[in-house]
Amino acid sequence: MVSTLDLTQVVGFAAALCTTVAFLPQAIKAWCTRSVGDLSLFTFLVFTIGVACWLAYGVLTVDWPIILANLVTLILAGSILAMRLVFASRAAPKA
Repeated sequence: MVSTLDLTQVVGFAAALCTTVAFLPQAIKAWCTRSVGDLSLFTFLVFTIGVACWLAYGVLTVDWPIILANLVTLILAGSILAMRLVFASRAAPKA
């Protein structure tokens, strides 16, 4: 039997939606412009590791808002991190 969402889960999903969607414009902009030089590599590296840890926590506690939000955020932040590594190396001046 499927249980109904309680207020705590609704707030959790709302927070998850807002914090996850916040990365979508940056990912789209980075992909379209191929311009990522202004993005901090260290920040996105540490953030992506943190999101992976939150995802593991959500899986271990079976907390669906945390699982879903961090899965999507990990994909977005990971793609931004990958673009930062790939696009920045392509733009590096050749000696």
